[in-house]
Amino acid sequence: MVARIIFSVLIACSIAAGIALWRGAIEIPERYDPWATLELDAPPNFLTRYKLGRLSKDPRLCLEVLSTSPFRYEALHDRVTAQACGFFNAVRIEQTGSEVGEPFSLSCRAAVSLALWERHVLQPAALEHFRQSIARIEHYGSYSCRNVYGRPQATRSRHATAEAFDVAGFVLADDTRIRVLGDWDNAGAQGRFLREVRTGACSFFDSVLSPDYNDAHRDHFHFDRGAYRMCR
Repeated sequence: MVARIIFSVLIACSIAAGIALWRGAIEIPERYDPWATLELDAPPNFLTRYKLGRLSKDPRLCLEVLSTSPFRYEALHDRVTAQACGFFNAVRIEQTGSEVGEPFSLSCRAAVSLALWERHVLQPAALEHFRQSIARIEHYGSYSCRNVYGRPQATRSRHATAEAFDVAGFVLADDTRIRVLGDWDNAGAQGRFLREVRTGACSFFDSVLSPDYNDAHRDHFHFDRGAYRMCR
């Protein structure tokens, strides 16, 4: 009987709180409001992945959020380039918060994940380990109409729909290069930095693959947005 009364009270309180929120009688800080738009500069929290998920279902909102990033980019027209290959709500990125060399194409949702990673993981890690910022991200590109590992019988890679980005290394402000190939097993700051930025990417991307995954990734990090979660 007591348990039933407590349950009824909890239900009533929940309904009252929901009505108060709906009417605006109770204000929630935006970073704790699941309906608020994702803010790229706000410290990530338990709602960040949920808000990233919303962007996957709302192309307009995704582009609106990306426009608040320091990225220099142009929107791409949706197009199919081959069977299960092409772009949807994608952009061609010429610069992030860092130089990137050759421009690359990414879906909007992958680009937002990249912006969050650079802002909240990559640059803070560089300042912590090297007391300077990242000036350039070195990469192996993004879009490529191909199967996983290029195997004829494999499924399409996330690269085939511009949902993946391969990072080869970084250049610090003083021109010091840090490469996945060569520095991953470094026992010093370079190795610790690479592991930190790899693991940090798992908060914003769905699959993050590194030399810990297999030999095919010995020289780069693979970041993608997709249906499966993996952090290796």
